[in-house]
Amino acid sequence: MDYLPIFLKLCGAPCLVVGGGEVAGRKLGLLLEAGAAVTVIAPAADAAIVEMAEGGRIRLRAKTFEAADSEGFRLVIAATDDREVNADVAAAARGRGIPVNVVDCPDLCDFIFPAIIDRSPVVIAVSTGGASPVLARQLRTRIEACIPSRFGTLARIAGGLRDHIKRAIPDARTRRHFWEQALQGPVAELALQGRAEEAEMLLLEEAEASAKQGGPSPGSVALVGAGPGDPDLLTLRALRLIQEADVVVYDRLVSPEILALVRRDSRRIYAGKERSRHSIPQDSINELLANLAAEGNCVVRLKGGDPFIFGRGGEEIETLMARGIPFQVVPGITAAAGCAAYAGIPLTHRDHAHACVFVAGHLKDGTLQGLDWPHLARPHQTVVVYMGLQGLPQICAELIRHGAPPSRPAALVQQGTTRDQQVAVATLETLPARISDSEVKAPTLVIIGDVVELREKLAWYRNRKE
Repeated sequence: MDYLPIFLKLCGAPCLVVGGGEVAGRKLGLLLEAGAAVTVIAPAADAAIVEMAEGGRIRLRAKTFEAADSEGFRLVIAATDDREVNADVAAAARGRGIPVNVVDCPDLCDFIFPAIIDRSPVVIAVSTGGASPVLARQLRTRIEACIPSRFGTLARIAGGLRDHIKRAIPDARTRRHFWEQALQGPVAELALQGRAEEAEMLLLEEAEASAKQGGPSPGSVALVGAGPGDPDLLTLRALRLIQEADVVVYDRLVSPEILALVRRDSRRIYAGKERSRHSIPQDSINELLANLAAEGNCVVRLKGGDPFIFGRGGEEIETLMARGIPFQVVPGITAAAGCAAYAGIPLTHRDHAHACVFVAGHLKDGTLQGLDWPHLARPHQTVVVYMGLQGLPQICAELIRHGAPPSRPAALVQQGTTRDQQVAVATLETLPARISDSEVKAPTLVIIGDVVELREKLAWYRNRKE
């Protein structure tokens, strides 16, 4: 470790910036955000710096730097375009025991500026030790995407009520458990939604309940859509929740890459379903979620695609509502949208399809009876069939029998959006035979309609097998 990461308290502290250009302006802007009393020394300064001086925000001395000018400052920054001047500034500051930063000259620096993620009072600093500022900024962007914009609100609420919670829950171990639960449960969600007053009230209520119970209050459940497979297609909220969860109850369609993002110490429970074989019956899953939350856990029900599109999410939250368990639903990119996009097949198109219909390839009784075949056979629309692999011959035959032309384009997408994606393009008449001799396995998606013909020129995604 070449640099010790520290956070300096500069509120009211005298700080010196030598230089009057754009770079100097950026550095003094950071100092002002930290509350420093900034002096700028430069023979000439940009208009923005002059404006700050005229507004009384900084002190501007229009002169050439001299060694004695560094006397009395807590921090010094050299930001001129003259290396010799910068070296003189560094030597003068160092001779007086003042930490100095020289922009773009790590060899002359006592400290360097990191890339900053500001969610005040939460501040995160990222540094490459001066090796690559661009890489540090890229890392900052990635981290920033994972930190909600209102995360600072949650920190302020916790800080403001910290002493109150300490009095309400005097036992240190119980209090730590309480904070761990509260800062990633319903209180956190309210704060991150901008509902600070409600979050404070709920935090106080939970603290009172915890004090009476001698333990944590009941947990919550989040029904989270994991998308069609590619972990980059997770929503920011989905990623945050699966990394905060105490327990993750996941389906067969959740990819290993997404499961790898789950917190390592989280309990994982497999509740996948395959045709005619369910590891846990649906009613038992509903009760399991409620029971886990009642034990004080932050539970994530992780589902492939979207929880409310053939995901039985509605059935699960009915049980949670009946039991009074707090819950939320996080939409995911449904397989139709994700797989079609990665296959280069637009679901709607002005010249080919004015509507799109999603249907399940097997119904509750395991058959295809009950589908509105005349409606599905209509032209100028796209039909997307979920879970349609086993029933594909019957699906194609019924559509043809109800008026769809045998030549209507159709495609089967296997393991869409992943590195193993495969796409078979044919027609209603030929698709079943096309895949009968291949080793096609779920998850698959069937797309039927004239838009399938566009794949030939719109296909963009290339996986490791292509």
